[in-house]
Amino acid sequence: MSTNTTESSQPALDWLKWLVVVAVLAAGIFGNWYYRDQSLLARVLALVALAAVAVAIAAFTDRGRSIWVLLKESRVEIRRVVWPTWPETRQTTFLVVMLVLAVALILWGLDSALSWAVSTVIG
Repeated sequence: MSTNTTESSQPALDWLKWLVVVAVLAAGIFGNWYYRDQSLLARVLALVALAAVAVAIAAFTDRGRSIWVLLKESRVEIRRVVWPTWPETRQTTFLVVMLVLAVALILWGLDSALSWAVSTVIG
């Protein structure tokens, strides 16, 4: 029974953590506006630091943990992908460029023919 209260209280605290995340980000935005006369480098570094703090706080929520797990699984899936070799990439690129040129020529021809037909009818 104590595990159920712990599980139910955890999401109840998540809204507070998300509120802190929003407050940190809002403070960064306000600080960037308030200190607009200061060095751009200092403001960017401060925003990056505040964003890191916000991400760290968000990582301790249920949704943050699930996003972290998703990112880990995505990285594993990317490693499983069989990437094309250089000759395959070159051949595919060549084929795409040739098809684009062929479609462009067809569209140019249709446009020219329709333009000639309309100008003939209109006079």
